[in-house]
Formats: sequence, C-alpha cells, structure tokens
Amino acid sequence: MILQLDPPLPMETSRGPGLAHFMIDYGPEAHLLWVVFMDADGACWTVPNPEVRMQANWSLQRRPAGKAVPAAPRMMAAPLAAPPPAALAPWAAPPAEAGL
Repeated sequence: MILQLDPPLPMETSRGPGLAHFMIDYGPEAHLLWVVFMDADGACWTVPNPEVRMQANWSLQRRPAGKAVPAAPRMMAAPLAAPPPAALAPWAAPPAEAGL
C-alpha cells in the first residue's frame, strides 16, 4: 500500500533533513518506507522507518534534542464550596421554621 501524505511531513533521516511525501507499507513483515525529498539537493530517497524522526516543532511541543523546556506544573484547583444561600441573597433565604 502506498499513501500520499498531504501535507508532506518534515523528517530527519539518516541522509539529512527532508520532506516525506509518501509512505509505503509492504505489510507486517517489513518496515514502513518513507519517500523523502532531501532539503539539501532535492534528491529522492526511500528511507526505512527506523532511520527517520520527525523534525522539531515548537508549536506541537516537539522540542529539539537537548533543548527541552520543563513543562509548567499543573496544579489542581481546590473545588469551590458553594456559599450558603443566605450569604448570597439574605432576602432569598428560606423562612425560619416556627414551632419546631
């Protein structure tokens, strides 16, 4: 099976950076193959899956190797307790029970 990638994916390969335009899948017994056009000279290479990596992309949180930025700690906010109805609107408080 051959799949055209739209848009092409920027890849780092064993032959240098380039754009992958196609992916070839020969089945479960073989590696995926990426058809990559190299940035340096426009040459087209078919690169096996173990030799490719996605290029860094700050917008998608894929940082360049060695330049990782620690994520901001995620703090869980304490659940807000609802104030008693009388505190919100004293005139809307239920009437006091008489004679109990």
